[in-house]
Amino acid sequence: MESHDETGCQAPEGPILCVNNCGFFGSAATMNMCSKCHKAMILNQEQAQLAASSIGSIVHGSSGGTGKEPIIAGSVDLQVGPVEIKKFSMEPSSGSSFGFAGVKAKEGPKRCTTCNKRVGLTGFNCRCGNLFCAVHRYSDKHDCPFDYRTAAREAIAKANPVVKAEKLDKI
Repeated sequence: MESHDETGCQAPEGPILCVNNCGFFGSAATMNMCSKCHKAMILNQEQAQLAASSIGSIVHGSSGGTGKEPIIAGSVDLQVGPVEIKKFSMEPSSGSSFGFAGVKAKEGPKRCTTCNKRVGLTGFNCRCGNLFCAVHRYSDKHDCPFDYRTAAREAIAKANPVVKAEKLDKI
């Protein structure tokens, strides 16, 4: 067998950590980055190229704007630094004029309004707007304030409109 000195191939001395210090191992094929950091760098380069081409088209005044023009591949020098993690809170601020009005923060376990038993996914929503367990789901078991009689009358009246025929002249 030939030695490594004769062939010119050298075995790696050991695993190489990612150059972004993310804690994973990199390889020479991905410029000593782990696969996740390498994909992020490629994505950032593509976004920078797209931004540069769109800014160039705005500056030069081309209004072709079909979006089908080929993007010329070139080298873009980007400095990839450590990634900063920012945490956003979902709590609405009092001074904010916009926000997530329809998004609620995760509440605790769902409980029966009458006995406070945990119901989870098996809870029953009543027409009065409360949540009940299997024992208290009926309106007579939880003293429901909803007026079923009036609601039924309105539903029947809406479903069955009064039909009156035109009066016929008697001969």
